[in-house]
Amino acid sequence: MNSLRIALTELRRITAGRLAKLVIVALVIVPTLYAGLYLYANHDPYAHFDELPAALVVEDTGATTTDGTRIDAGRDVADKLLKSGDFDWSETSAAEAEEDIREGHYYFALRIPEGFSRTLTGAERLDPKQAQIQVITNDANSYLSTTIATNVTDKVRDAIASEVSEQAAASFLLGISDLRSGLVKAADGAAKLEKGAVTVRDGAGKLAAGAGDLEEGLDTIEDKVADLPGKTRELATGARKVADANGEIAAVGQRASAAVDDAVAAYESNRADLDARLEAQGLDEQQRAEVLAIYDRGSAPLDRVDQRVGDVSGQLNELATGADQVADGNEQLATAMPGLVAGISQAADGAGELRAGAAKLGAGAGKLATGAGDLKKGLQNGVEQAPATNEELRDQIASTIADPVAIDSVSEAKASSYGAGLAPFFLALGAWIGGYVLFLLVRPISTRALAANQTPVRIALGGWLTPALIGAAQMVVVLVVVGLAVDITPVNWLGTLGFLLLTSATFIAIVHMLNALLGAPGQFLGLVLMVVQLVTAGGTFPWQTIPEPLHPLHHVLPMSYAVDGLRQLMYGGLSGRVVSDVLVLAAFLVGALLLTAYGARRQRVWTPKRVRPEIVL
Repeated sequence: MNSLRIALTELRRITAGRLAKLVIVALVIVPTLYAGLYLYANHDPYAHFDELPAALVVEDTGATTTDGTRIDAGRDVADKLLKSGDFDWSETSAAEAEEDIREGHYYFALRIPEGFSRTLTGAERLDPKQAQIQVITNDANSYLSTTIATNVTDKVRDAIASEVSEQAAASFLLGISDLRSGLVKAADGAAKLEKGAVTVRDGAGKLAAGAGDLEEGLDTIEDKVADLPGKTRELATGARKVADANGEIAAVGQRASAAVDDAVAAYESNRADLDARLEAQGLDEQQRAEVLAIYDRGSAPLDRVDQRVGDVSGQLNELATGADQVADGNEQLATAMPGLVAGISQAADGAGELRAGAAKLGAGAGKLATGAGDLKKGLQNGVEQAPATNEELRDQIASTIADPVAIDSVSEAKASSYGAGLAPFFLALGAWIGGYVLFLLVRPISTRALAANQTPVRIALGGWLTPALIGAAQMVVVLVVVGLAVDITPVNWLGTLGFLLLTSATFIAIVHMLNALLGAPGQFLGLVLMVVQLVTAGGTFPWQTIPEPLHPLHHVLPMSYAVDGLRQLMYGGLSGRVVSDVLVLAAFLVGALLLTAYGARRQRVWTPKRVRPEIVL
């Protein structure tokens, strides 16, 4: 009686009737019911978030920036959320949202309060504050709704922060561009200032030299004109005497002219008297005319004398007037000469001061030129350090500043959905449950084989083969249903199936061993072991997140390696790790069979406790 015959005998026993066959079929589909239904229900819950009712409360009334731009950030956020369709959003009031969340009509609410836009623009008014978005949740509706709402608000906050940062960066870069333009103009101005200062310095040097020459010349003139006031006074005195003499001479000329005029008048008067006397002597008109003609011959010299005396008298008058004017001018010159001499002295002093001032001006202009040169270099360095940008480049830089990091996700192995991510864990758990329920029907040790005195190893293999065969059928069915019906398709079909068969065989061997060694307590221990592996296998969260005292259990229990191997094969990851997982499961399989053989060997000896066990299932 070999192991195969022992297994076939047990298989015939459990399939002897129609109902027994139905029981076997039911046992085959137990893992499928467990893993398949769970994965089907949780295949892709994120795809149905658009059916999750959520409230949206918008109380923001907008704001106006310092440059007059109108922004309505709250309304913009609300419109984007409504348009996204990520959730079943309903816009409502704050009071209605809170009431409906308490009643369970909404899972969460987002409230954008009044002043939201104004707070966002507070930085430009030097009043920076964080804008608030209120999240209203109720864990009595669903604990995960709070997590989902938090994720939503984080995304909204990041989007708003990115947009605000982009606008602020754009304004900042525009300011830098304007600053650069100003620096360029300032540098040009500094260059012109430097050039002008050099010109002023050179001109000041020439001015100082000219002022020195002027001072020297004025000093010479001052020496030369020192005695001019006395001499001009003497000249004025003499000119006045000449004027007085010329006046007297002009008076004589006037008297002479008057005498000549009197003589001419007397001559004219005597002619008339002569004519009368000749008429009295009895001379006719012709005779009188002849006598008068002789008389008139003396009038020509007299007229010439009168004309000449009149001319001389007029010239003497003009001379007297000119001499008087010359005397007045000399008097004025004599009066003004001391002031002129003093002015020359002051001009000489002023030329000295001008020379000293021009020297200082030259020195200052030199310093100004040096400072303007340094200013020009500094401004030019500032221009070089301030980037030259255009509108397109500023927009790109602002966008990069607002969102500086782009996530380039490179996945060595990727689960297609949430359900696919849980599939390795629930397939492994289904394999354990499938193996566990089999021993509600299958006997772990064949009493007939014990009675026939078969070897313990043969008995152990015979008791394991029958549930292992049914377990293989379980794994084929569950993988086909999960892959085709639930649409969680492994990358490596054959590898996944082979690994599932090994996992099922190993888990069945372990449950078989517990039943063979301990009987009814072993069946209970198999249930406890399943619970322990639920929390230590790292099927949902990474195993490092479990409490540290449970870490050793993760490394020593077989489901950890089953989950890890299924992940590699289903997602197409680091297949080299599958080899180690296979070796560990194979070691558990061989070890469990050996311990089962030890249990079979013990059961060859009948004891009172075995005849009347304390616990009977």
